[in-house]
Amino acid sequence: MPTAQCEQAIATALKYGNALFKFISANDCGLTGAHQAGFYLPKTVWQRFTPHPPELGENSKHKVVITWPDSRETESTVTWYGKGTRSEYRLTRFGKGFRWLRHDMVGNLLVLTCQAPDRFIAQVLQTDEDIEEIQARLGLEIAESWAVFPSGTYLPAEATNDCIEENFHDLLDTLNEFPDTATLSAATRRTMEKCLPHFGNRLVDDQLVRLVEGEYKLFRMVENKICRAEIAHPFNSVDEFIKTAATLMNRRKSRAGRSLENHFASILKNAHIPFVQRVRIDGTAEPDILIPSKAAYEDSNYPPQKLCLLGLKTTCKDRWRQVLNEGRRVKNKHILTLQRGISTNQLNEMSESGIRLVVPDAYRREYPTDSRMKILTVQAFIETVQNILHKP
Repeated sequence: MPTAQCEQAIATALKYGNALFKFISANDCGLTGAHQAGFYLPKTVWQRFTPHPPELGENSKHKVVITWPDSRETESTVTWYGKGTRSEYRLTRFGKGFRWLRHDMVGNLLVLTCQAPDRFIAQVLQTDEDIEEIQARLGLEIAESWAVFPSGTYLPAEATNDCIEENFHDLLDTLNEFPDTATLSAATRRTMEKCLPHFGNRLVDDQLVRLVEGEYKLFRMVENKICRAEIAHPFNSVDEFIKTAATLMNRRKSRAGRSLENHFASILKNAHIPFVQRVRIDGTAEPDILIPSKAAYEDSNYPPQKLCLLGLKTTCKDRWRQVLNEGRRVKNKHILTLQRGISTNQLNEMSESGIRLVVPDAYRREYPTDSRMKILTVQAFIETVQNILHKP
């Protein structure tokens, strides 16, 4: 169940209609050797938080008052750094030991809503459930560590090229009902392979990110077409309205996880790695990915060091512990996540529990570098598994 802070963040974003969502990174908290601690703000949407455009060769400051979840107010500054080698906006000036920039905040979601040109309301969401809930309720998917409301999600320029748009619209023309996620995933991969040069030869980290982000764009296009009829007619009762809304929310919540599963499965197949998905082992456990097979897992003569168990989690700040109870024969387990950053303490706890993270290479910069966790890229995980399976 979402927390009161999550509900307040949703209500505030809806009321003022101008909110920035960003995952708090290790860089924000000063854990990567950056110039200074302070929340990085994306310059492509600078109008949402400052009147000063991003001009190279110039520095500018915009003073703002921010109300935080503990009701504390800070007189802070949105600073544009355009001189020398820097080219970024930072939200700074919070005072020493500021609670929401502590190291344990890494991976939490900052919701910064503009109440007036120089006044903001901030919420910090700390659980997987809250992060999932706010994205579903507001129709967001936080790509490249940030998004804005109400104007949608930032996507890389390639994901909006004419070829992709045309192919997605061609699919829309054939639909009269909502397709399952497998259909959307397959259509997204076909489109990327057709429209992005040498897509199949790119590193699998890049492929995975492009596919997940592209499918979200396609999903929203389908949702807008198919669901418009469902919500345009008058409802006969409050119960009918609530039932329709619940269907939309549940579809949004389940989509992201299924999308990740489908696209990672295609990557494993292309790498010729044998695997099974969500098969029951040990009586009750159903891991997301088991390599190489259920038969191998249940064969006491099969070397346990050649078994691999992988959980797939779009976010895993809380849910990583679910994997611990899956696959007794597999000592060291992996989790593939799209989580943008996790605190050092949490990473160390995962590592001590025998969990190793797999993260797309582009997202690893959001993680602190002082933990005992040695994070794998998707490409490195694929190569590691291939080596293990091919050893005599």
